[in-house]
Amino acid sequence: MSRIGNKPIVLPKGAKVEIKDGEVIVSGTHGTLKRNLLEGMDLDIDGNNAILKRKNDEQKTRSYHGLMRTLISNMVEGVSKGFEKKLEIAGIGYRAELHKNDVVFSLGYSHPITFPLPQGIKAQVEKQTLITVWGIDKELVGEVAAKMRALRKPDVYKNKGVKYAGEVLRKKAGKSGK
Repeated sequence: MSRIGNKPIVLPKGAKVEIKDGEVIVSGTHGTLKRNLLEGMDLDIDGNNAILKRKNDEQKTRSYHGLMRTLISNMVEGVSKGFEKKLEIAGIGYRAELHKNDVVFSLGYSHPITFPLPQGIKAQVEKQTLITVWGIDKELVGEVAAKMRALRKPDVYKNKGVKYAGEVLRKKAGKSGK
């Protein structure tokens, strides 16, 4: 029995959920998101609550019940509040700048790296070493932040690179000399 799948999704003010042709459409103050509703699932909307129910007890339907509820809940939260990830840049001469719809990184390579932002994602650069990635799609925000971090992963020996804000890096000792 899915405990998460049976929890109701609370719809905040301004958020609206519709089902059309097997697709869940969530709209709110920040935008609109769509996702296909998996087969064997049914979404009941009453007032400011939405409840995801299973049509059958097949293994596949049971296994995706909690996942589908969480995905719809994230869509509702995204269109009402939005999601953000913060990245920190550490290292001498390492920095980032915002140019129109691109983030330009200087990360110790021989050339600057231009990172184009996908549609629906906004970035804000503060102090040249702190980047905030914002969007309504939680999956896309996380993917963009992970790709930015992958440009120069944090080095555990020198504590340089791009890391998530609040990420704790344990610095390793280098070679021990005699």
